[in-house]
Amino acid sequence: MFLSFIVCVFSWKGKVMINIIDAIINLLNNPIIKLNQEYVNDRNRANNMGEALEEYVKDLFAGTIDLKDPSARLERFEKEFSYSGNQNNPPDFMIKNGDAVEVKKIESPNSSLALNSSYPKHKLYSSSPMITKACRECENWDVKDIIYAVGIVGSDKKSLSSLAFVYGEDYAASQEVYEKIRNTIKNGVTTIPDVEFEETKELGRVNRVDPLGITYLRIRGMWGIENPFKVFDYVFTRDFDCDFNFMAIINEKKWNSLNRTEELRKLIRETAGANLLKTVIKNPDNPVKLRNAYVITYKK
Repeated sequence: MFLSFIVCVFSWKGKVMINIIDAIINLLNNPIIKLNQEYVNDRNRANNMGEALEEYVKDLFAGTIDLKDPSARLERFEKEFSYSGNQNNPPDFMIKNGDAVEVKKIESPNSSLALNSSYPKHKLYSSSPMITKACRECENWDVKDIIYAVGIVGSDKKSLSSLAFVYGEDYAASQEVYEKIRNTIKNGVTTIPDVEFEETKELGRVNRVDPLGITYLRIRGMWGIENPFKVFDYVFTRDFDCDFNFMAIINEKKWNSLNRTEELRKLIRETAGANLLKTVIKNPDNPVKLRNAYVITYKK
């Protein structure tokens, strides 16, 4: 019975599911940084750097970087992913019975991430009003770990200067922290005299603001968060003399649940510019509490 449980958790229809380790191995084996050339011009997959970055991250996870046949690539995506979303609703894609991935592009080394109406995700819940019905129903799930894949565009606007993979649970506070703020704002609006408040997927809407009752006010959150390289500068410092910097942070509990970690260790030892460090990181809910984590870095 225990063996059956292990097989159920770590496989899908008899196949070991892909994970962040696969993506890192694929990146170290083929570190493409000229995304404009590789993904916009040559393959005609994307219209801008943001879309190119998303396609690149999908290829890292699915192992399709060198796959030139568009049909074969789509078939691999269907095999590995249960959902691929849109720009307005998180996440950007989900691994079958695995993690969710949200891809974000920023254009300067110290810029923050604009999350708009969706606050940072510690975990991704199927009950979230911010996800689509297609995402909710793509597989049988309640909660998923979410990876933030954050890419920083180079000064030439054609290349990727930095890329970070961090898990939401190591990066963002728990859901109730953000919900408390969100609900306090919503409840505050309802206490204003003579206000007709309407629930929406945003913070809300105030109807009939004017005497004719024809004006309304949308109340929308514009969430943002510091980029991972700034948040985790106490464990990794970028080398701006290099063309490319990569960082992945995986807490020890998650690391121990992943396959191919020994293969990654071996690859890091054999790859110039790559490094693996076991360290401690701050708990986003209580920074004085530390948790063990692995930091994988690569400079080119």
